[in-house]
Amino acid sequence: MPSRKIEKSSVNDIKEITEVLNQSALDWSNGDLEAYMNAYWKSPDLKFIGSRGVTYGWQQTLDNYKKGYPSSDHTGTLTFDLIHVDFLAPEVYSVIGKYHLERPVGEANGIFTLVFKRIAGKWKIVIDHSE
Repeated sequence: MPSRKIEKSSVNDIKEITEVLNQSALDWSNGDLEAYMNAYWKSPDLKFIGSRGVTYGWQQTLDNYKKGYPSSDHTGTLTFDLIHVDFLAPEVYSVIGKYHLERPVGEANGIFTLVFKRIAGKWKIVIDHSE
């Protein structure tokens, strides 16, 4: 019976993580980068890995987004296609997926790996590797 509880918990965890990602895509698409960042761990220990290397910290990640996406022409409409959501440890999951930005300045597509951790009862991205 314990395995059923774990299985049900995993299903609920994946549902909650998916809801966080759906809300973040909506926030991004509304041009609200600060609301988008609610999906991320608000900590100097947050790690974002992109084409320019590793960025450390929530504030620096937000600042980089604001610089790279200065207007709604740049943010556009964000959608995610989740490929895998995998249990790594209690309260920790990895998410592999694709993103698509439809926007006036040109579409953008890429792939990402996220590490989600439940912190203070909420699922937060603690590592984001996006290309």
